[in-house]
Amino acid sequence: MAHRIFTTSFASIYPLYVTKAERKGRTKAEVDQVIGWLTGYDHDGLARVLADETDVQTFFDQAPAFNPNASLIKGVICGHRVEEIDDPLMQKVRYLDKLIDELAKGKNMDAILRTPVERVETAVEPSVEVETPCG
Repeated sequence: MAHRIFTTSFASIYPLYVTKAERKGRTKAEVDQVIGWLTGYDHDGLARVLADETDVQTFFDQAPAFNPNASLIKGVICGHRVEEIDDPLMQKVRYLDKLIDELAKGKNMDAILRTPVERVETAVEPSVEVETPCG
């Protein structure tokens, strides 16, 4: 039996995401950015989904480019670890819930969008002594 969230219109859930984010000082544009990162929907695509009252299952099934880095999303949402959810559609729903939750909690956008941090390596030649503040 399919969960009722799958047949719910995405347009009825979207304002809840925006309200949750705005209550915590975040913006609708940031919510849209998170949705776009996860699903590949651009501004026009998201507007069309909302206007057409597309259901949640169709929203995810027709996502232009579901992000392969979604598997990097870890943690608990609604009492379940998102990485352990068996139903692929429910996992996608919970991925989005988790991202919106992180946004509302004030996490920076690079961390939410799982942007890899570039590490700058500094090379020190072995013959060069590096003086430390302690000695």
